[in-house]
Amino acid sequence: MTAGWLTALAGDRVEVRSAGTAPRDQVNPVAVEAMAEVGIDIAAATPKVLTGEAVQASDVVITMGCGDECPWYPGTRYLDWPLEDPAGQGIDAVRPIRDQIRANVEGLLAELLPEPAA
Repeated sequence: MTAGWLTALAGDRVEVRSAGTAPRDQVNPVAVEAMAEVGIDIAAATPKVLTGEAVQASDVVITMGCGDECPWYPGTRYLDWPLEDPAGQGIDAVRPIRDQIRANVEGLLAELLPEPAA
């Protein structure tokens, strides 16, 4: 959902990589449904393993509770967003998670991509 929001809200102004320490075979269908409700299609996304190379190539790494499992490199900025895991939850529980992710992404983008001075 985070990658979907970043792509939708920032367009080509950021390069988005999405990965996890223990990805499933497919994106959570309820997350796909929740994002579709706001007009963002993440159905074609495929879960990927988080690699050290991906972390090293990133300016900002957003984690969601992976703790010691996440690769750590000096000089990389890490943000941990403590969010409830949507796995196994129904749509009513996933909507607030989706909305919190949007708020977090908007805050990050406001910091990374400030509006140019008029």
